[in-house]
Amino acid sequence: MVTGDGTVSVRAGGCAERTEEGRRALVLLVDDYQDCREMYGAGLTLAGFRVVTARDGFEALQLARNTRPDVILMDLGLPGIDGCETARLLKQDPRTSTVPIVALTAQPLPRDEAAFLGYGFEDVIFKPCLPDALADYVSRVLVRRDRHPVVA
Repeated sequence: MVTGDGTVSVRAGGCAERTEEGRRALVLLVDDYQDCREMYGAGLTLAGFRVVTARDGFEALQLARNTRPDVILMDLGLPGIDGCETARLLKQDPRTSTVPIVALTAQPLPRDEAAFLGYGFEDVIFKPCLPDALADYVSRVLVRRDRHPVVA
């Protein structure tokens, strides 16, 4: 729920997790560490989101194309195709080009932040972060997307 001061309050089943069609928003969580997928996935689920997870870039590409998530949280250090290349490929695909992608990483960003954002990331969240803070952030991304939709 968006409060009067513009912040987002996240509650299980709350308004911020709903899409314009009224369904719970779907988050694709991409991380090679099972513990991260489980912890953040559980937090997002408790906040009212539907969650699908991927272990690597290849799986992320397939799931994103098949499930059409509302937002993607992407680790950078993935096996196979890293997070930057996966994001670039997703932004080139008409089926996934408008999905907001947020880097969720413990790695430092490259010195050239413009080049990093050029891969297609909307923003970055540094790990470790609390699951409820991550859910709050995802809600804000969805509210921002709904207010200013990206046209492919």
